[in-house]
Parts: sequence; C-alpha cells; structure tokens
Amino acid sequence: MSEPRTNRTTTLTPPNGVTTAPPATAPPSAGREGLIARLGIPHPLRWGFLGVLVFMTGDGIESNFIAPHIAAALGSGGTDSAAMVIGIYGVAVLVASYFAGVLSELWGPRRVMTIGAVLWVVFQVAFLAALPTGSVGLIALTYFLRGLGFPLFAFSFLCWVNHTVARDRNATAVGWFYVVFTGGLPTLGSLIAIGSIPAFGGGHMGETWSMALSLVLVVAGWVIVRFGVHEQTGLGRIAPRSHSAARVIASGIEVCITRPKVLLAVLIRLVNTAPEFGMFVIMPAIIGTELGWGQSKWLTMTVIVYAGNILFNAFFGALGDRIGWIRTVKWFGIGASAIGLLAWWYVPHLVPAGSEWGFWLATAAGTVFGIMLAGFTPMGAIVPAFAGEERRGAAMAMYATAAGGATFLGNAVVSAVLPWGGPGGVVWTFVGLYVLAFVVLSFLKVPKEAVAAGH
Repeated sequence: MSEPRTNRTTTLTPPNGVTTAPPATAPPSAGREGLIARLGIPHPLRWGFLGVLVFMTGDGIESNFIAPHIAAALGSGGTDSAAMVIGIYGVAVLVASYFAGVLSELWGPRRVMTIGAVLWVVFQVAFLAALPTGSVGLIALTYFLRGLGFPLFAFSFLCWVNHTVARDRNATAVGWFYVVFTGGLPTLGSLIAIGSIPAFGGGHMGETWSMALSLVLVVAGWVIVRFGVHEQTGLGRIAPRSHSAARVIASGIEVCITRPKVLLAVLIRLVNTAPEFGMFVIMPAIIGTELGWGQSKWLTMTVIVYAGNILFNAFFGALGDRIGWIRTVKWFGIGASAIGLLAWWYVPHLVPAGSEWGFWLATAAGTVFGIMLAGFTPMGAIVPAFAGEERRGAAMAMYATAAGGATFLGNAVVSAVLPWGGPGGVVWTFVGLYVLAFVVLSFLKVPKEAVAAGH
C-alpha cells in the first residue's frame, strides 16, 4: 500500500517522542504549500533545496579544472600525483557519504549538515594554503579532509527529504534533490568559473581565487538551511532510542547483509554517475587541449550538458512514479545513458578539431548523456524500498554511500584503465559497467507493498 499523496510533516511523531500537530486553521500560504507539495517538493524543506543548490555551486566551481590545477601546483611529474590526490579525495567522499546517512539517523540531518559545512570551509582554506607549498602529502591530506564536507552536507539533506516525503512521491522528491545537486555541481559552479577565472586574472591565479570565492557560496548555502528550515524530523535523532550508537552506525552494512537486494541496488546506484566524475578527469585535456577548443569552451560544454540533466531530473522522478521505478532506470538511466556516453566521446573526435559547429555538435551529443543520466533518479526510491520501512534509514545510508562512492569509482576506473587503455578504454569500461547494471536490474522487482500499484 502506498501512503496518501500528502506531505508527511502535517502530523509527525518521531522516535524521540516530539510531536508536531497540524495547525488549527490553515495558514495563509496553504494554497501555495499545496502547489509546492504537488510538484514533489516537501514544503517545509523548500529553503533546504535552495541551500543545497547554493552550497553545491560553491563546491562545483573547481570541478572542471581541479586536476590540471593541482598538477600545475606540483610541477614536473604533477599529473600522476594529481590523479593520486583526486583518488584519495574520492575515498573521503565515499566514507563521508556513508556517515551522512547513519549520523543523520543518530544526530539528525541538520546537525550533520553543519558539521559538513564546517569541515568544508576549514579544509578548503587549508587546501588553498597547501597548494603553493608544492607538498604532495600536505595537498593530499587537506583535500582528503575537505572531501568529507560536501557528502555530509548534501546527502544528509537527502536523508531528511526521504524521511519527510510520502512514499508514492518519493522518486519525484529525489528528482528535485538532484536538480539542485547537479544544478550546483557542476553546472552553476562551472558557469561561475567561466566568468570568475578571467575576472581574477586568468590562468593559475584566476583558478585559485575562483576556489577562494567558493567559500562565500558554501557558507551562504549553510546559512540558508540553518536558518530557513525548521521541519521537526531533521532537528534531532531519527533512529529509535532503543538502538545503540554502534548499532545505528553499523546499520547500513547490516541491511546489505540481511537484504541482498539492497546491496544489488546500491551497486547499480554506484555505477550511475561514475562516468560523470571519470569524464571530469579525462575530458578537460581532450576538449580543451587535444581538440583545440580551450578551457572556456570546455566549461561551457559542461554547463550545457548538465543543464540538460537538471531539466530532466524532476521529470524522470515523476515518470518513475507513474510508469515504474525500475522500468525508468533500466531503459532511460542505464540503456540510454550508455548510448549518450559513447556519443559524447566519439562525436568530438569525428568533427573538425577546433571548429565552431563541431563544438556545438559535440556539446549536443554530451547533452544526450546528461539528460539520460537523470533516468537513474528513481534509484533513491528503489534502494529503501528493498529494505522495508523499519530499515529505511539504514538503506538511505547505503544509498548515500553509493551516490558519493560514484566519485571514487569514476576516479578509480580512470586510474586503473587510462595507463593501458587510454581515454577510449576508460569510456568503454564505463559502458561495460552500465551493461552489468542493466543485467542485474533485470532480476530485481520492487515489493508491491513499498510503492504505489504498478511499480
């Protein structure tokens, strides 16, 4: 059975015993609240979505120049060391993504989001200070610690959303989360970088000051959430009081052992955006240098490609709620994304290098990938559906781990395949992972009691 299509925060009794009752009379904004809820955005969390967008915009400013920037800071032989630094950063994102889920259950999402913001700001300053030293160890350490920040902030909010929205609108709400997440990283972040790098003098110095600018946006994003969102579920412990801290922290691992379908769904989500982060590593040099379009054109391409993703995240979430979550992921998220990824790789190599029309055709091919990547949106509803309501928080911890772990997997594939297979080998490895995900998903079926009929 599905829950009624209403916002679950009208009457809420969380495990900590605090009850929020509906108002005796409808507030003046009741009509507006109904509209926002019908769009799939939990009205009490509306400012949280804006805060995540602003925060991730700050985080995303560096996304498409960080690898060559670190390499330049390290000097001769810096390319390999930069790849190592970014790989270590991926490990931090993986670890923090898991803890975003379990700590949200233990302490409440808002507190964990604050911890993430503090870690990001402190270690961004430390990272910027480490870059001029040219020390691989110091740069790697500070960037690793900064990598703990954005997953704790963003994926804790995703857990908050998942505990607030009605089950039959789950995929739609997750879609809106990814609208703001991808809207910031890399889309608006790259758009700001296009203007800020030359505004700050261009080159390495322009990139450095652009990363300093990101601090302002990250702090602003936290302020919006901290003072704009007062929904009761996220303000304190969500897990039952009877569960020890150790049990809550281990709950994500435990649910994967006892519910193998959760693990399979998590692995599919892990594959989802891994190519996105892998392309962040290999494509700047291909588009900007090898094919002669330059850094500005590459950043422009990124903005357009992921703008397509933004526009379709909410659409595919709603489509999943209508035609079925697994069907949407299987044919749009996996099948069409694989085709789009190949198009994004091969079209730029088939058109004349450096040509204006060739650039726009290559960008159009990449946009197909960006749009179809949004077909994975219902995974945010599929993963907890296999766990059951009593283990929903644990499943969301694993979902967050997979969402953040895609950064690690994307970088790992590049590191493992690039030396012997080249960039083309990297792309085909990602396509192979999509094929495996397609096969695995073919054997999964969401329990009928977890969703509305027809899923």
